[in-house]
Amino acid sequence: MSDQNVQRTLAIIKPDAFGKKLSGKIIDIIENAGLSIIGLKVLRLTAEKAGGFYAVHKGKPFYDSLLEFMSSGKIIVLALEGTDAINHWRSVMGATDPAKAEEGTIRKLYGTRIERNACHGSDAPETAEVELNYFFKPEELVP
Repeated sequence: MSDQNVQRTLAIIKPDAFGKKLSGKIIDIIENAGLSIIGLKVLRLTAEKAGGFYAVHKGKPFYDSLLEFMSSGKIIVLALEGTDAINHWRSVMGATDPAKAEEGTIRKLYGTRIERNACHGSDAPETAEVELNYFFKPEELVP
């Protein structure tokens, strides 16, 4: 990754989308958006593993329901790479609230409410690094 504009980011296809068999459609959107998948895993988070990932939200009113939801079924974690990947992926996902998301975004297409919005993406380079390291070892990423 010598180009300064090339970034890596984490994406998660959440239990709601995985359970509805939307993973292939979401991956298709990712690839058609020009992002490269350099790592992919199917997982089922324990509440403890979800708690570690979402530790930044501990103490917030939605924390317990978030952990319950994220450990309720299988997810797919993806390491994405591309030019301005963090912002690009976030624009492809759409607003956190599917009702406010732009037409054609993943959350508008497949999300049902803020708590069940189909996907996750890192919000900054520092967050992306921490989140990618939470799920992937360096040797598991194949640019």
